[in-house]
Amino acid sequence: MTRHFLRDDDLSPAEQAAILDLAIELKKDRFAVKPLAGPETVAVIFDKSSTRTRVSFAVGIADLGGVPLIISTANSQLGGKESPTDTARVLERQVAAIVWRTYAQSGLEEMAKGTTVPVVNALSDDFHPCQLLADLLTIREHRGHLAGLTVTFVGDGADNMVHSYLLAGATAGMHVRIASPEGYLPKEDVVADADAIAATTGGSITIYSDPVEAVAGADVVVTDTWVSMGKEEEKAKRLVDLAQYRIDSDLMALAKPDALFLHCLPADRGYEVTAEVIDGQQSVIWDEAENRLHAQKALMVWLLEQQ
Repeated sequence: MTRHFLRDDDLSPAEQAAILDLAIELKKDRFAVKPLAGPETVAVIFDKSSTRTRVSFAVGIADLGGVPLIISTANSQLGGKESPTDTARVLERQVAAIVWRTYAQSGLEEMAKGTTVPVVNALSDDFHPCQLLADLLTIREHRGHLAGLTVTFVGDGADNMVHSYLLAGATAGMHVRIASPEGYLPKEDVVADADAIAATTGGSITIYSDPVEAVAGADVVVTDTWVSMGKEEEKAKRLVDLAQYRIDSDLMALAKPDALFLHCLPADRGYEVTAEVIDGQQSVIWDEAENRLHAQKALMVWLLEQQ
């Protein structure tokens, strides 16, 4: 059966750990494996603009011996005259895998049902699972392990990064804390799914309204932009609603002295995080950005091995 990666809990705890193990090895030797030698082609489809996703997938596919075929939906039939299923049936006869950065999670699910090659969620409105593999890789590099660590996300709790932290963090056996105001809480079904996973891995899920309480004693502190793509018209309201959730040096001081700071980027400096934090000694955002390459390569190798 074809394996896809549409949301973080598509991987079991053992599978997630195996992919992170492989990512560490591939980071040591970028050209150790070439499952796409031929070269085979991977379709990388973009509904949304991108820097890190575009570069890391293009470079990673090339590292694995393949050719990245970058497709903009603005210049294709997908999303217009053609359904995701029909597009997938065309692509699967010519490419080894499909990577899609899109809006609706439902489109990814429809595409995956209609194809025999792996489909990877490079970002949707609901989840950002490839970013979480990179984040977990970064934390593991700096702390040596994941299980038992406390990671606190501060800001917009309805964010796709929060949903992925809930699922991926629970899968890794972490204690995931989310600090968000009313009106910005994560989806209840995702929280329930994460709770169920945490019950089997020794992790935990806790939702806070107070960022001070949530950050206290944390091993890792994370945030994301308050104004995601497609929500620009809400900017003024969001800056008011989320003002108490800005990560500054005072808030970081409540975490453990060696706590890490992560941000998936791009960052709105002065909004969700101050410059002194994002550029400070606890920040590992540049390692995090680089690790998109290594984590996604490991994911693609693993998915292709399941074929």
